[in-house]
Amino acid sequence: MPRDFALNTPRARPNPDMIAPEGYTFDAAMIERPGNMDIQLDLFLDYENNVKLYPAFQEYFRKWKPPLLAIWGKNDPFFIPPGAEAYRRDNPNATVQFLDTGHFALKTHVEEIAAAIREFLAKNTGAGE
Repeated sequence: MPRDFALNTPRARPNPDMIAPEGYTFDAAMIERPGNMDIQLDLFLDYENNVKLYPAFQEYFRKWKPPLLAIWGKNDPFFIPPGAEAYRRDNPNATVQFLDTGHFALKTHVEEIAAAIREFLAKNTGAGE
């Protein structure tokens, strides 16, 4: 179960062995804590309230155009690429990058993501170097 949980779908990542067993074992243990399934279900069932806020988020991005970095796993079965592209549509200042990975991008591409964050901060704030 833990490894399947981490992999999500067979196409989620080109190399499933890139995720260390302790990572997905810990994730599974956290999910299986008493009461946590009810919490996860409540979050899932309340997602419509998140969606109701989308127009306010979109208006904010269109009006203020803040620097924005969105790094996405192009094979993520939960947060699919059109979700990232929406940032670019609403904010021309958005930097959107897709990595060849799934939902657990930080576990498979931490070096690439850290470098992108440093570059983004250096470009937008003078920090990050």
